[in-house]
This record gives sequence, structure tokens and C-alpha cells, in this order.
Amino acid sequence: MNLTPKQIVEELDKYIVGQDKAKKAVAIALRNRYRRSRLTKQMQEEITPKNIIMKGPTGVGKTEIARRLAKLVKAPFIKIEATKYTEVGYVGRDVESMVRDLVEASVRLVKDEKYNEVIEKVKPNVEKRLFDLIYPIKKSTIDGVDVNGEEYRNYIKENLLNGKYDDDYIEMEVAETPKSFEMMPGNGMEINIGDMFGGLFPSKKKKRKLTVKEAREILYQEECEKVVDMDTVKSEAIRRAEQEGIIFIDEIDKIAGSSGRKNGPEVSREGVQRDILPIVEGCTVNTKYGIVKTDYILFIAAGAFHVSKVEDLIPELQGRFPIRVQLENLTAKEFYKILTEPKNAVTLQYQELLKVDNINLTFKTEALKEIARYAEEENETSENLGARRLHTVLELLLEDISFNASGDHPVIDVVIDKEYVTKAFANFNKEHDLRKYVL
Repeated sequence: MNLTPKQIVEELDKYIVGQDKAKKAVAIALRNRYRRSRLTKQMQEEITPKNIIMKGPTGVGKTEIARRLAKLVKAPFIKIEATKYTEVGYVGRDVESMVRDLVEASVRLVKDEKYNEVIEKVKPNVEKRLFDLIYPIKKSTIDGVDVNGEEYRNYIKENLLNGKYDDDYIEMEVAETPKSFEMMPGNGMEINIGDMFGGLFPSKKKKRKLTVKEAREILYQEECEKVVDMDTVKSEAIRRAEQEGIIFIDEIDKIAGSSGRKNGPEVSREGVQRDILPIVEGCTVNTKYGIVKTDYILFIAAGAFHVSKVEDLIPELQGRFPIRVQLENLTAKEFYKILTEPKNAVTLQYQELLKVDNINLTFKTEALKEIARYAEEENETSENLGARRLHTVLELLLEDISFNASGDHPVIDVVIDKEYVTKAFANFNKEHDLRKYVL
């Protein structure tokens, strides 16, 4: 999908409110990847991604921007937390494991694409195997019918294709997945016994009781594996990870030293930064699928930087993130937009959830404005949770409705108006204020 920067921003706008500077920066970075792919091989080698640091409080859209970006172009994407990694020589995950995780994500992505290409081709084999499993069960439960006749067999096949047996249980032999273990604890390098010895030993199978729906998924996996060339999948996955991969490093501020302090845990934090540096600069990493070059992977780092500053990162690492974007605090105006505009608006999520239990939930405009105002107020007076505050506020607001909804009643129309919101928050504030007197 070769989207222009404007088109990328338009797509991001469907899910993320505000933060135009950040959207613009990532849209340009993404488009530059397409532009680079159209150049000569020699010129491509000269152009490296312009990595980005996003600075802003929690819940304002940093992670969501990167995640949606990867979905737009179907690029291999992983989100990792900088605090999970330790300096070489310490117990914990080594930084190279982030590249291995990216390759795993890339393999899954390519494998799914290849499987979807052959799914119609393997469908007859899957349905035949399912028929062979369910026919003896159905056959044994019918009296007075010619169960061996073609008419009855076609009847079973038709029901199977229409999903009428999806919740029925059958027994099926399933291959056991060999367990993985780490060569050296903490280094992130796993060995899979099955991968090591390949086809030298037949894979062990065990009988499992599954629904027809679950069995169908497993059979599709097995049949697709027979048709798809896994060597092609692996080589394409490595190419995509190298050329299109995106690694989102969250909480990078937690490994930055605080200004004016250079002792204690600062040494370990600086060590992690120095270990990350060669990955971002460009190096080769061994994975179980082959060697991966990190030169052209796009790195997007993010952090709140409440205690530390971007300038507290080691200079070499700062230099590898030339683009810096400040994300703004969300106001009542943005909160209202978040409640009403995105395709995945949290209000729509609650409406769909409660529909299951026969509750037709609607929100008045003034009620949504009051919710937005309250969310802004709570973020200002307590911990700033950004847009995540809306989940807390709505959970509180709809608590009684969610608790009493059971589904064994006719459809009930529930309208949330400003009065309902004001009353709910007034009661909450009263209870909240009383807590300070409890010793």
C-alpha cells in the first residue's frame, strides 16, 4: 500500500485524535521507505531511516500511532519496553532479542499471507478430513436411516460446510509442539529441539478432544504447511524485517540518567543505552531463521520524560534519533472528539458490549461533553493518564448498568444524559473525599 503522507495522516485520524505533529513525522518516515524502495540498489544502501523520539505523557497516543502505522502497511512491528533489557553481563533480556522478536513477528505475518493464498486450494482436503472424523459419530446415532447411503453422506457434508456441527466435539490426533529452551538464561537465544533435528524423528502426536471449529483451524494449518514452502517464508520474512520492520521502544526515558546524577542505577541504565546503540546504528544479529541486518529497521522511541530529559540519553544514541516530536496533553475538547469520532471509540465499544445483554445504550451530546470535562479535571488534579482516563470514567459511570444487565430480559433503552453523569460523578467525588479521613 503506497500511501502518500497526507493519506497516512487521514488513516491515522480515523483512530487517533489530535497529535498532528507526531502523525506528520511518522507519515513522512513511512513514505520515505517507499521512496527509498524505488531507488537503485546502490542508492538504497546510502539511505537509512530517520528514527523518531516521541515525548509526551502516558495515554496521549504514542503507542497507538506506531501500532496503527504498522497495520496500515502490513509491516513487521513489535512494541518493547526499554526497562525489560539489561546490560550485557547482568541477568535479564539482552537487547538483541528485540530483533529476534521482530523476525518472529515478520514470519507470522508472511506465513499468514501465504496461507491465505492457498486456503481455497486446501479447503477440499480439510473438509474431507473433518468428514472422516465426524461421520462415524453421526452414523452411530441414527436409527432407521441408510447411513451408508450417498444421500445421508451428502447430508452430513452439507451440514459440515454450513457450520452446523461447529460446536460438536470430536477426537483428533494433534502433533505435539517441541518445547523450546534458552541456551543461556537471559540471553534471549532459544533452541527448539524440533527445529534442530528437523525430520530425523517423526513428530509425536496425542489425541485431543476438540470442537469441529477448533479442529478445522488445526487442519487448515497442517494442510497449508504441506503446500507452502517454508524456506520462501523465512527468506521473505527476513527481507521484510530488514527493509520494512518497525521497532517501537517504549519507556526509553526510564533508561536515561536523571540530570545531575551519575551514580547508583545510572551506570546500568547507561549500559543498556550503549547496548541498544549498535542495534540502532546497524549491525547483524543471529536468529534461528538466519542473520538479520538492522541498518534499515525504523526505530520509534517514546517516553514521558517527567524526571529525565531527552538530553540525558547518551549523545551517541540521541544522534541516532534525529526527529523529535512533542505530544501534547489532551484537553476536554480532544476527549470529546475521542468519545465521538474514532472508528473504535470507547463509547461504541461499551454500546456493543451491552447489546449482548439486551441494553440499547445511547449518549446525549451534553453527557459526552460532561464526561470529557470530568476526564480533563481528573487528569489535572491526579495522575495524568491521558485518554486512558476515559476508560476509568466510563467504567465508573456504567458500573450499575453493566452489573444489572443479564440478557434474560427484553431490549431496554438506556439514555445517558448530563443529569445522570453529574449525579454519578457527584456521588463518586463524595466517596473519594471521604477516603482521606480513613487512617
